[in-house]
Amino acid sequence: MKIYTRTGDKGTTSLVGGTRAPKNDPRIEAYGTVDELIAHTGYLHDMLDATREQERAELKWILDRLMSCASLLASEDTMLDKLPPVYDEDIVRLENGIDRLQEGLPELRHFTLPCGHPVLSYCHVCRTVCRRAERRVVSAADRYPTVPDVVRGYLNRLSDYFYALGRRMGHDLGADDVRWEPRLASASDSE
Repeated sequence: MKIYTRTGDKGTTSLVGGTRAPKNDPRIEAYGTVDELIAHTGYLHDMLDATREQERAELKWILDRLMSCASLLASEDTMLDKLPPVYDEDIVRLENGIDRLQEGLPELRHFTLPCGHPVLSYCHVCRTVCRRAERRVVSAADRYPTVPDVVRGYLNRLSDYFYALGRRMGHDLGADDVRWEPRLASASDSE
C-alpha cells in the first residue's frame, strides 16, 4: 500500500466517513493541531528514562486519549458514535495525575519561566501546543456544534497536566523554578 494518494493535492482532505473538506477548515485545523501535540507528547515520553515509568505510562495513556480526540475531530457527525470516545472520567484521571505530581512541591506564588532543564522546558512546549489545540477546538465547535465538549475539557485539563509535569520533573531533576521578574517601566523605556 502506498502512503500517498494524491487526493489532497488540491487542498482538500477526507473526514472519517468520506466527506471532503478544505485543509484549512476549522475541524481540520483542530485535529491537525492535536496531531502535532501527539508528536510532541511522544517525544516527551521518549525523553524520560526508565526511572520515570509512572510518567511514561501516563504519557502513553495520554497519547491514546489524544488519538481518540483527533479521530472525533476528524469525523463526520454521523460517525461519532462509531469512534473511540473520550469520557469525563478521563478528565478526572488527569486531575488525579495533576494532584499526584503536585505533592511535595513548593507552593507556587509567582509566574515561572519555561526553562531550567530540557525535560521541564519540553513539558512547556507540550503545554503551549495543547493550549493552541484547545483554541482550535473552540473554533471548530463554533462552526460544528456536534464537536464533543469533552474534547475541549480534556485538552484544557491536559495543558494543566503538562504544567504540573514540568514542575515535578524540574523539581526531581534539581532545577529550581525560574521566577519571572517583570521589568518595571523606567523613564528610559518611554523615550
